[in-house]
Amino acid sequence: MKTIEIKHNDAGRRLDKFLSAALPMLPKSMMYKYIRLKKIKVNRKRAEIGQILNAGDTVELFIKEEFMQKQPADDFFKNIRQNFGVIYEDENILLCDKPSGLLCHSDTAGEQNTLIEGVKSYLWHKGEYVPEEENSFAPSLCNRIDRNTAGIVIAAKNALTLRVMNEKIKKRTIAKYYLLAVHGNMEKKFGELTGYILKDAANNKVTVYEREPRGAHGAKKVVTRYRVVGKHAYGDILEAELVTGRTHQIRAHFASVGHPLVGDGKYAVNREDRKMGFDSQELYSYKLTFLPDEPSHLDYLEGKTFTRDISDFPFADGIGKGKV
Repeated sequence: MKTIEIKHNDAGRRLDKFLSAALPMLPKSMMYKYIRLKKIKVNRKRAEIGQILNAGDTVELFIKEEFMQKQPADDFFKNIRQNFGVIYEDENILLCDKPSGLLCHSDTAGEQNTLIEGVKSYLWHKGEYVPEEENSFAPSLCNRIDRNTAGIVIAAKNALTLRVMNEKIKKRTIAKYYLLAVHGNMEKKFGELTGYILKDAANNKVTVYEREPRGAHGAKKVVTRYRVVGKHAYGDILEAELVTGRTHQIRAHFASVGHPLVGDGKYAVNREDRKMGFDSQELYSYKLTFLPDEPSHLDYLEGKTFTRDISDFPFADGIGKGKV
């Protein structure tokens, strides 16, 4: 028999979600069976699959030892240097300035030097993340941006913050703004692009349709607001706000209306752009604002706007020229 005490970062989770994270060697089918047979209890009482755990609860496990083994710890993060900038930080969140070229999470190729590993390393060195003291939680990213897109990514330092931030993003009470350079001049100085996006996971690419495609399962509506904020030699500089947050939304959406991003080789032919030194999309997640929302422990963030330095944006000098 083994007893696990529910800690602060475990509180608020469903029993089955907690067990899946804390006991990765335990198959779900066996977990449900053990709960049904009362071989997994909470506070020495019969447990329910969807039961919400509280700090101080105890989970008693009368199960095979092999299912209680933890996977070997992956301590790669302890051996890497900080790979991002810090825009803002408090006891709950970390606003990371991700450089272009850095993945947010590991991909199918197994890349480990990622932003999330960098976040773990940063907090571990500060003594704010001690994996040996956690049952099921690790610092997590609340949003992500493409590998070659630089800018703000939100990281949660504790489980409650992760849940609240995920809800805020879902309810769109965090406004996210991007700075980008497109080819050509927009027909309107500001506007809202709408359409439907269909993802091709095999090729890691999306297609945007003006109307919902017939017979295409999985197409999702996309909305992108924009305004012209300047000019560059090849077209407009825009500020775009993601009303919906879909894979490659900005890149694919502007390409679909004839204004691909400078340097984008996935949604445009960037042969000429590469000759001019632009080998990836000129897109920066440069600003976010916390909008009014339901009460939470993050109320102190409401109304605050955070902006990254845009001096690395090649067309920064053109901002303000011909804007609305």
